[in-house]
Amino acid sequence: MTDITERAGELADLAARFPQLHAPQRWAWGGIDAQFSAQLPPDGLITNIHLVGFEQGRVVLCKDNRGHWFLPGGTREAEESVEACLARELREEAGARLAGTPVWLGAHHCVTDHPEPYRPWQPHPEKAWLWGWAEVTVDSAPTNPEDGEQVVEVRAMPAEEARRLLVRGRAPWWGELISLAVESREAAAAPGR
Repeated sequence: MTDITERAGELADLAARFPQLHAPQRWAWGGIDAQFSAQLPPDGLITNIHLVGFEQGRVVLCKDNRGHWFLPGGTREAEESVEACLARELREEAGARLAGTPVWLGAHHCVTDHPEPYRPWQPHPEKAWLWGWAEVTVDSAPTNPEDGEQVVEVRAMPAEEARRLLVRGRAPWWGELISLAVESREAAAAPGR
């Protein structure tokens, strides 16, 4: 019982420190009601995977041909594992590969009001968007598949600049997501871990 109580306290503390990230959200573009939680969803609900990639301590962001900055990641294909999706999306959008094991921060647990799933193999109406961080190496150009975002720039930058670029024209929870990833990475590097 103590473990459950401790975990509940940790989750409440996290929500208090990152209130915008944990606030209920409406993603109108997808007819989605979303709520972030550090509790990870079952694998079968995960439809999207996104990563705060760190290259030599700097956050890797991608810029598309519309001028929007974003974190690499995207939609899982049918029968694709989380790991395979992450590797594919990093290559497609950032020209990057994993240089360390991903650390999962949590997920947006989502419910859509669309009558059908985004892709036929996806769970519906519930799904989850998984968020994490990892060390990465940017070692090539993005592959830019025709059915994805067309990336025109990939840049590793200080966390503060990444927060500023992600929040510009968007909800402030993006900045808190970067802060949570930085905090988690620093805790993982702390002596005694």
